[in-house]
Amino acid sequence: MKTKNAKVQTDEQIEEDIVLFDDDSEELVSFMRRIGPAVLQELEKNNRSHAFDGYRVSWQEEVDTVSRIHSLSHEKLNHELQVTGLSWNCTGAVIAVAYGRLDHENWCTHKSALCTWNIDRSSLNSSKPDTVIDLSSCLLCVACHPKQPSLIAGATFNGEVMVWDTSREDETLVATSGISDDTHREPVYKLQWVAATDSKKYNLVSVGGDGRILVWHMSSRKQTLKLVDGFILLTESLPRKERLTARRGDKEMAVTSLTFSPNDETTFLVGSDSGGIFKCSTKTKGTPASRDVQCSIPLQSPVTFSFASHKGPVYSVDFSHFHRNLFLSCSTDKSVRIYTVLQSEPVLTLEPGAEYLYSAKWSPVRPLLFAVGAHDGTLLIYDLRQNRATPTLRLDAGAKKEPVFSVEFSHAQPQLLATGDAAGNVAIWRLNSELTQQQNHEQEMLDELADVVHE
Repeated sequence: MKTKNAKVQTDEQIEEDIVLFDDDSEELVSFMRRIGPAVLQELEKNNRSHAFDGYRVSWQEEVDTVSRIHSLSHEKLNHELQVTGLSWNCTGAVIAVAYGRLDHENWCTHKSALCTWNIDRSSLNSSKPDTVIDLSSCLLCVACHPKQPSLIAGATFNGEVMVWDTSREDETLVATSGISDDTHREPVYKLQWVAATDSKKYNLVSVGGDGRILVWHMSSRKQTLKLVDGFILLTESLPRKERLTARRGDKEMAVTSLTFSPNDETTFLVGSDSGGIFKCSTKTKGTPASRDVQCSIPLQSPVTFSFASHKGPVYSVDFSHFHRNLFLSCSTDKSVRIYTVLQSEPVLTLEPGAEYLYSAKWSPVRPLLFAVGAHDGTLLIYDLRQNRATPTLRLDAGAKKEPVFSVEFSHAQPQLLATGDAAGNVAIWRLNSELTQQQNHEQEMLDELADVVHE
């Protein structure tokens, strides 16, 4: 198997290695001199080969079944709060859980929490988290840092974005946006850590019900999140035939979902409560927000392209890890779609008949596999290599058929999948070998799907 930055020995280096042998046998020296050039030639050929591109070694024991290995809940919450967000830390050992409610009718008066469990610990207590951080407003989303295992970001119903360091024994809060004209004025629905273009550090991007897409730089020394860039989603970005005539062109739209391209840190997608999905760029500065929007930096539309809309709010968008142009979406219109960024219409639309769909995520190791959380409490696992119409598996993930709001694959331990439901329960699933090992010609089949073009 080829390795990156492999160094192939020269003939002179082989001669030096021969001298190091204690055995002065002429036969050994002759053999090494004879076989050396052929070995070098094969090593160089292997170094240039792409035969194993996309292949990942699995060190896990092969298993035949999908099983629920943990059922987690914070017993002190008494199932009064919902699981509103999930995130695995970069080691794949810790699952961070956001507790809140998504069904507010007025201002939030709930007490919520951020909880974590280390599922690798032998002393795991399924009803008692390892870490509990209490909050005075519902926590609606959570995002673990891509490189630092103890850093966790979260955002609340009141618009505040925060970062905690769970390795600290005293004060875990290390940075906060606070509440001001520069922050969200409505609930924050999604967060994502994104590599900064000018450094090796990461910025934090948040999106909310006010249509704002804000970019934060964390300063742990000052315990602040500094606003460094920002955008706003406007109704003028909707396809012309889908705009509401009663709305002004500069009306803000709530942003309900977010995903950044794994190949380009300047390209991202957002989904909206109107059903619209939009391709955006951090380099684009389009139509500005109305003068009524107060912010220290100018907020302008980042939209470069709009896709055919869902007929209900889009609660999840997710870029493929194996194709730069493909992404996944799901909505309360009961459909899950696959789009290519090169055309407005989806290349594939699936309707599993499971009522509202809340979360859709691509597998980090299988190009044609993804999971969906549904309102009827089921976890749907699609393997497009086997079937492009119906799920390969339907699992009862929600306690008492409670809606499954969150689905998250572990990138560090791809055999693990977490789901969170409306009753405050988290299920940790162990996937079988077939779902975690890339199949023959799977990448080619994904490429063919991406090449579908509607007339």
